[in-house]
Amino acid sequence: MKLENRNAIVTGGSQGFGRAIVEAFVREGANVLFCARDGESLARFEQKLKESARAGQRILAQACDVSSASDSEELFRRADDELGALHILINNAGVYGPKGPSEEVAWDEWCRCIEINLYGTFLPCRHAIARFKKFGYGKIVNLSGGGATNPLPNISAYAASKAAVVRLTETLAEELRAFRVDVNAIAPGALNTRLLDEVLQAGPEKVGADFHARAIKQSQEGGVPLDLGVDLCVYLASAESDGVTGKLLSAKWDTWSCLHKRKNDLNSTDIYTLRRIVPEDRGKKW
Repeated sequence: MKLENRNAIVTGGSQGFGRAIVEAFVREGANVLFCARDGESLARFEQKLKESARAGQRILAQACDVSSASDSEELFRRADDELGALHILINNAGVYGPKGPSEEVAWDEWCRCIEINLYGTFLPCRHAIARFKKFGYGKIVNLSGGGATNPLPNISAYAASKAAVVRLTETLAEELRAFRVDVNAIAPGALNTRLLDEVLQAGPEKVGADFHARAIKQSQEGGVPLDLGVDLCVYLASAESDGVTGKLLSAKWDTWSCLHKRKNDLNSTDIYTLRRIVPEDRGKKW
């Protein structure tokens, strides 16, 4: 098992992609504390996991709003008390936020999206980093997506927050290299989860005709399998990927399973990072 005896926190772990991550981590032998805002669904999922867990495996669920400083602090305090030394943090909690022309969407909803997607990534990172530094080792995986690498008209809060998460990932990776803490972001692909349902329900008037049409096609064709992104999370959380850090990886398009063999190349290039393209990159001399 790739994560045997490792202790992990997974945010947004009660449904969709987060739920699949938790299930995989349990199968791979990790002790897991997972959270979400819906305490009722958490309790049901926790009980189901415990029924199939191996002897001595610790599986814990806690209601938590990761954008709340006090909730995040309490989450990590419980990890200290019931898991012990923390090895892994998966920041999966996120929302699409308001949909529609940027000048028309509700300001409080736009801000709330930034709070959940960006603050809700940074706050758990802060708590995890303090523990990883003391331990001299750690793994952080932040969830990004298409919003980080392409404009998303009419879903501006999501796009802005996810791009910010990637640059935050790259920045923390540089801060933490000397402490053997790897920080990466992943794009799991176009998944058929509640976020897709939100786009379909919003309709072409709010999200745009092209984006809505792609969502319909994705719904009909099944989208990217959850397992691709889940397997990438397991890889980045395991000892196999030690030294791979500061990268945005696509579960579907990147050959990530052998990146540990290319660490020297990765550490000396801007491959799998956000960057500004200048005219020379496209053969222009302006």
